[in-house]
Amino acid sequence: MTSCSSCRSLLVSLLILGCLSRADMVSAQPGTWSSTGGPEAGNVSALAIDSQTPTTLYVGTYGGGVFVSADGGGNWSARNTGLTTLRVQAVAIDPVTPTTLYVGTFGGGVLFRSADGGASWSARNTGLGYFSVSAVAIDPLTPATLYAATYDGVSKSTNGGDTWSASSTGLTNKYVNALAIDPLTPSTLYAGTYNGGVFSSANGGASWTASNTGLPANLNVVALAIDPQTPTTLYAGTYAGVFASTDGGASWSARNTGLTALVVGALAIDPLTPTTLYVGTGVSGVFVSEDGGGSWAASNTGLTNTSVVALAINPLAPATLYAGTYAGVFTSADAGANWRVSNTGLTNSYITALSIDPMTSPTLYAAAGWAGVFRTADGGESWVTRNTGLTNVNVGALAIDPVTPTTLYVGAGDGVFRSTDGGDSWSASNTGLVGAYINALAIDPLTPTTLYAGAGWAGVYRSTNGGDNWNPSNTGLSIAYVNTVAIDPLTPTTLYLGSGSGVFKSTNGGASWTASNTGLTNFNVFALAIDPLTPTTIYAGTFGGVFASTDGGASWSARNTGLTTLEVRAIAIDPTTPTTLDVGIMADFFGTGGGVFMSEDAGANWTAINSGLTNRDVRALAIDPMTPTTVYAGTAGAGVFVRR
Repeated sequence: MTSCSSCRSLLVSLLILGCLSRADMVSAQPGTWSSTGGPEAGNVSALAIDSQTPTTLYVGTYGGGVFVSADGGGNWSARNTGLTTLRVQAVAIDPVTPTTLYVGTFGGGVLFRSADGGASWSARNTGLGYFSVSAVAIDPLTPATLYAATYDGVSKSTNGGDTWSASSTGLTNKYVNALAIDPLTPSTLYAGTYNGGVFSSANGGASWTASNTGLPANLNVVALAIDPQTPTTLYAGTYAGVFASTDGGASWSARNTGLTALVVGALAIDPLTPTTLYVGTGVSGVFVSEDGGGSWAASNTGLTNTSVVALAINPLAPATLYAGTYAGVFTSADAGANWRVSNTGLTNSYITALSIDPMTSPTLYAAAGWAGVFRTADGGESWVTRNTGLTNVNVGALAIDPVTPTTLYVGAGDGVFRSTDGGDSWSASNTGLVGAYINALAIDPLTPTTLYAGAGWAGVYRSTNGGDNWNPSNTGLSIAYVNTVAIDPLTPTTLYLGSGSGVFKSTNGGASWTASNTGLTNFNVFALAIDPLTPTTIYAGTFGGVFASTDGGASWSARNTGLTTLEVRAIAIDPTTPTTLDVGIMADFFGTGGGVFMSEDAGANWTAINSGLTNRDVRALAIDPMTPTTVYAGTAGAGVFVRR
């Protein structure tokens, strides 16, 4: 172990690196951002397969837009020209002219059409008033007739999306999640709703009636699938499992034998053998039934992420399946018996935290939400998954021991995990923790065996033995959701906590806390950064912009001149010139705004520095301590960008 004086000599360059949750201390002069091309994983929300050329696939992602593969999932490339939002919820392919595509989005344009296989997109929203389209159904006999599911009912177009009109008469629940269309009688439609069950229409959506006999009350229906050979047989995927109807929705019965997880996110039917069904579940992966849902068996070998939200089947070779998960796409060539990851080029990862090895700066770690931990040893040119031993890959925080950087910690959905080999393997370090989601971690830079964990509503926990044991440190904390923890680099017993109830301060290593909110006008604090040379100067990133304190949190003032949006998720301080700051801002409700802003006068004025940053929903920042002009930005849906 190095001495405390040696540790102090590192503080200016290390700052609180290795103690990161969502607010790293970084800096660089304005420049152009470029994608690192990874990590290759992310939240897939929709899958569609070209029925005429089944090696052509499309995925919709939440934050990364649309990707296409021309080789059966072997390689992917983004296809987002013309999309004004990258939050895609639905993808549909014209069955007659498969170069014509439609995507439904969340905000920022709602529905888009492409006539060139996704090379370019244009909005098709006239008459489509709501801000979100969760599903799109195409009449297979008259493909210019479309139906769009929104959270305000169903809309219909008869001219390929050029114009829309409401088609919701009789829908007593207009929060529509899913649509299905009878392939032989396309005027027969079904709609799955949020807490309203199933509705059916026999007249092309002109009117709807509830079709819930046999279904539990207030059922959330998220997926519908119709037997292509016997369309009166249909299946509903719900938050209470799978239900089947053999009479066109007139009555339903549960089909859950063997289904150990009842939160269903996706359904698929083998088009050649329709008694073979597949379901994707929220936590337990894929299940297969060979008897029309009479019984189910898990089918997850090789499926390293079991949060399945989309399924697609090759219609010409139905043993080939695709599963969309929170960690990208998986492919099976043997009817689900075995799966392999198929993410090459799928650079839509959702980054929740970044941390740089302070002694080997090309080594960078990224927490990619539900995809777990990734590592690069070459500054982002290549990434590898590092999840061995993680029992929960919903990772929200990262921390590196500043003295022994092969020792790492992650905060995940079921506690803290520790690695002593640079992330190659992990083990749980949860004794004393309540098992809450850990979304913030901080390490004492002088005594790295002392750690603090932010546990959401459960408050703060402290360990003095490298995570072997934890004890609550909540005296004085009001009920508040903990978002971030920051440590004074020169006096590590002084801590600051950012929460949903503002800032709290401790001067005794977390033994007690007091609110430090005078002058704050927004109390949703997601990021904290401390001036490494003058630690009484602190910056707080909130949903009301940036606030600064020059008296150790006793009082705050807003510093927002030049910020065009105010939802600040990360703050970065230049370690050599602490009056120079960067902030990372999330995109707004419609997927616009956000990005990175820079100040050279301690936050008094800000300038956008977003050239090359194609995704401006920024959730994390990190600086290369060896080369401070190199800065990394983690985005919600497009992975990691670098500015050199």
